[in-house]
Amino acid sequence: MAEKVFSVEQFAAVARQAVAEGAVLLKNDRDALPLPVGARIAVFGRSQFNYYKSGTGSGGLVNTKYVVSIRDALLADPRFTVDPVVDAVYTEWLKVHPFQAGQGWADEPWFQEEMPLDAAAVQAAADRNDAAVIMIGRTAGEDQDNKAEPGSYLLTPAEEAMLHTVCAAFSKTIVLLNVGNTMDMKWVQREDPAAVLYVWQGGQEGGNGVVDVLSGDVTPCGKLADTIARNIEDYPSTQNHGDPDRNIYAEDIYVGYRYFETFAKDRVLYPFGFGLSYTTFAVEATQMEETARGVSLCVRVANTGHVPGKEVVQVYAEAPQGALGKPARVLCAFAKTGVLAPGEKVTLTLEADWSALASFDDSGATGHKNCTVLEPGAYRLYVGGDVRAAAFAGQVMVEELRVLEQLEEAMAPTVAFRRLRPGAGGSPAWEDVPLRTKDPVERRRERLPEALPCTGDRGYKLWDVETGRVSMENFVAQFTPEDLCAIVRGEGMSSPKVTPGVAGAFGGVTDTLSAYGLPVAACSDGPSGIRMDCGNIAFAMPNGACLASTFNTDLLEELYRWEGLELRKNRIDTLLGPGINLHRSPLNGRNFEYFSEDPLLTGKLAAAQLRGMGRYGVTGTIKHFACNSQEYRRNYVEAVVSQRALRELYLKAFELAVKEGGARSIMTSYNPINGFWSASNYDLLTTVLRKEWGYTGLVMTDWWAKSNDPGQPGDVKNTAAMVRAQNDLFMVVNNAGENSLGDNSAQALEKGGLTVGELQRSAANICRFLLKTPAYRRRKGEEDELDRRLAECEEDGDSAILEVVPLTVKDAPVMVEGSVFNTAKGKTTCLLATIEKQGLYQVELTCRAAASITELAQIPVTMFKDKTLLQTLTITGAEKTWQTWTIQFPHTRKDNFFVKFYFGQSGMEVRDFRISMVKELPRDAL
Repeated sequence: MAEKVFSVEQFAAVARQAVAEGAVLLKNDRDALPLPVGARIAVFGRSQFNYYKSGTGSGGLVNTKYVVSIRDALLADPRFTVDPVVDAVYTEWLKVHPFQAGQGWADEPWFQEEMPLDAAAVQAAADRNDAAVIMIGRTAGEDQDNKAEPGSYLLTPAEEAMLHTVCAAFSKTIVLLNVGNTMDMKWVQREDPAAVLYVWQGGQEGGNGVVDVLSGDVTPCGKLADTIARNIEDYPSTQNHGDPDRNIYAEDIYVGYRYFETFAKDRVLYPFGFGLSYTTFAVEATQMEETARGVSLCVRVANTGHVPGKEVVQVYAEAPQGALGKPARVLCAFAKTGVLAPGEKVTLTLEADWSALASFDDSGATGHKNCTVLEPGAYRLYVGGDVRAAAFAGQVMVEELRVLEQLEEAMAPTVAFRRLRPGAGGSPAWEDVPLRTKDPVERRRERLPEALPCTGDRGYKLWDVETGRVSMENFVAQFTPEDLCAIVRGEGMSSPKVTPGVAGAFGGVTDTLSAYGLPVAACSDGPSGIRMDCGNIAFAMPNGACLASTFNTDLLEELYRWEGLELRKNRIDTLLGPGINLHRSPLNGRNFEYFSEDPLLTGKLAAAQLRGMGRYGVTGTIKHFACNSQEYRRNYVEAVVSQRALRELYLKAFELAVKEGGARSIMTSYNPINGFWSASNYDLLTTVLRKEWGYTGLVMTDWWAKSNDPGQPGDVKNTAAMVRAQNDLFMVVNNAGENSLGDNSAQALEKGGLTVGELQRSAANICRFLLKTPAYRRRKGEEDELDRRLAECEEDGDSAILEVVPLTVKDAPVMVEGSVFNTAKGKTTCLLATIEKQGLYQVELTCRAAASITELAQIPVTMFKDKTLLQTLTITGAEKTWQTWTIQFPHTRKDNFFVKFYFGQSGMEVRDFRISMVKELPRDAL
C-alpha cells in the first residue's frame, strides 16, 4: 500500500520542531537547563493545566484532535518525575476554581486566577525536588488590546507572589512564558529565577516542543523578534496608542530596535535578535563585497561549545545620517545554520540588498522627492547573534547619491504632526511631516480603466481563457452589470457552497456566474491553522510570535507545505493568513498572530509560508493591509502615518511577500489610513500595490469592513468606493445575487459613481485568481492524483460523548426551550427525534447575540442531521434581536434521527428550537 500523502504524524513532527526552535532562552544560570535525566520537578502555575495553544478570534479557534500541554509532555517523559504532591494540590484547587472561558470573542479573560502558595509547602517541595518549573500564561485575541495592567502586560499580584515564593525556596527555578506576545520583564532581575524561556503559544504540539528544549534534545536557538524594553512607557508608540479615533505614528520609522539602538539603548532589557543557547558560537565575517544587488557577505560560524546546536546569523547596517536621518541599526539579512556539532564550522553567504539599506525621501530633502535613495557616505555592516552583539564587519562607500527607484507620492497624511528624527549628536529631534499634495481621487479619474462593451453571453467559459481561446477581457465582457455587481460579493460565513464551516466563498456564487465556468473558491481562517466552525478537525499550528522567533525560512516553508496539503484535503483554496502587520506596540491584542517589529524578518517568513502552501496550488491571504496596530475601535481609529514610515516599515513586509512569496491574495484592514478606510484606499491598492509592485492577484476586505468616499465616514454598504480602489471582494454577504446586504454598487454604476470598467477590472482579478485554484480544476472535472490520494486519508470522527435530549415528532410541531442548549464555545447539544412518518421535515432555531458581545464577533452554530451537515449559521455580535433560521430536509425512513448542534464560539443565546413535519411524502417522492 502506498504511503499516505497526508500524515498528521509527520505534520506534527515539523510543528514540534518549530515550537522548539521558536523557544527563546533569556536566562540560564546555575546549570538550570537542560534538565538532567532523573530530575525531580515541581511544577507551579495553573497554566500547566490550561495551556494556551493559541490566541483567540479568527486567528486561533481551530478545532483540533489533541493538544499536548507542557505538563502532559513532562508527565509522559520517563526521564523526569513530576512531583505528585504539588500536582495533587493544584488538581484539588482547580475543582473549585475552574477555567473561566468568558463569553468569547474579545470577552475572554486574558489570564486565569492563580492559586495562592503556602511558603512552608513550597519549601517542602524544594526539599523533595531538584528544580521548579513555573508556568505563566496569557491569551490574547481579536477586537481587544493588551493593557498595561496586571493580568495582561503586567504580572498579577498572585503571579508575583508565586514567583517570589518559589524562587526563594528553589535554587533552580525555570520560568516558562506560555504567552502570545512579549510582556513586562522587570521581575526577572527582582526575583532572579535561574532560567527564563518564552515558549509562546505552540499549537497542539506545544508541550512536546518545549520539553524537547528543557531536556536538551534540542538546543535553544530561538531569537527575539521584538525588543523587550524596561517599561511600557519606553516604547515610543505608547503615548500614541489607544486613542479611539486617531493614532498618530509620531515615532515614524523609529520602531522597536530602530528606536532603541538610535535613541535609548539604556532602556533595553533584552535586545532584538537575542536568545541564549546551551552551547556557544563564534561568528565572523570572512569576506564582503559590493554587488549590483547590494552587499554580499561570507560569514563563518563555529560551534565553540560542548553540545550540538544551531545559530542565527544577523546582519545589520548603519547608514549615513545624511539629509534624511537613519536608525543606528537596520536588519538587512539573516540566516540560520543547520545543527553544528561541537567544533564544527560552516560558512554562510548572505546578501544584503540595497533596498534594505536605502531610505525613502518623502520631503525632498535629498533633492529627489518620492524616491528610494542611497545617500552618499559609508554604509557600515555588523554581523552577530543579535542587534547589540553584532560586531563591525566592514563597510562599503557610496560616493554620490543613488536613486534606486523613482516613485510617486502616495498615501501621504493630511493631518499635520511632528515626527521623530535624529538631531545634533544623535539626540531626538522633531520635524514637520510632509503632507498630501496629490489628490488620489483625481488620480483615479485620470487612470480609469477602459470599459469594455457588455457583449452578453457569447458561450465563453473560464477554461477558454486558460487555453488562450479568448482573452480575460473578452471573457468578463460577457458579464451583465448584475453579474459584475454580484462577483465582487463574497458569501459566508459558513456558506453551504463550499467546505462546511469555513469563513467564506467567492467566485461562481450565482447560477449565472457558475454557468460561465467560475468555480466557488473557499477561504478559511487562519494563521494558527484551519478554522472550521462546524467542528471539523484540523491541525493547530504554533502562533506567529513563535514562528518568527525561529528565524528559519526553510522550516516555515516545510511546515506550511503540510498546511497546504491540509488545505487541499479540506477543499480550501486560501488560508486567511499569514498575518504580517508589525508589532508597533506590545499592546496590540493581535500581536500573537503577527510576527515581529521588523519588516524584513516578517516579509521573508511570510514569503516562506506562501511558497510552502503554493506547492499544492493553494495559497495564503496576507493580512491586514495595512497598519492594524490597534484592536480597540479597529473599525474607526485612523492611522496617521508618513509616506516614509509606510514604505520603509508598514508596507515593506507585504511587498516582500508579493515579490518573493508570489502572494496572490491580500486582505485589507478595518482601519482608515490617512483619510481613507483601507478597503477604499486607491493609492494603497492601485498606485502602490498594483502599479508599483506589479501585483496581479485579488484583494478582499476583512469581514464586514467599511469603505468611504473622501471626507465621509466608513460604511459597509459602500461597495462602490471599494471597487474604485481595486479592492475586488467585499466579504461577506448571505446572498450575492440578491444583494442581501443592500450595497450601493448598482446604484453607483447607474449614477456614474462607479464605472463598468472598474467592475470588469475587479472581475478579471478574481477570475485570474480562480484559474489557479484547485476549485477550478474540480469545476472542470480534473481532480488529479493528489486529490484522489488525499481523499483516501482517514477522516477524524467525533470523539465526544454526547448527552441526548429525546423528542417525539408527530403531527404538531415540537418545541425545545433554549435552556436545553449549551452554547459555550466548542460544546455540542444533541436531540434524538423519534418520528412516525417519512416526509419533509423542518427545523427552526430562534437565536440572537448576547448583549455583552462586540458587534464584529462571529458566532457560528452548525446543525447536523445524523452525520449529514444541514447548515452552519453564523450571526454577528450586532444581531441583538431574535431571528429565526429555518431549514428543511427529507427523511426517508420511519425511525429515529439525531439533530446535533455544534457551537463554534460562545456568545449566542437560543430562545427555542422547533421541529415539525411539513408534509408526509411517499418514498418515491423523497
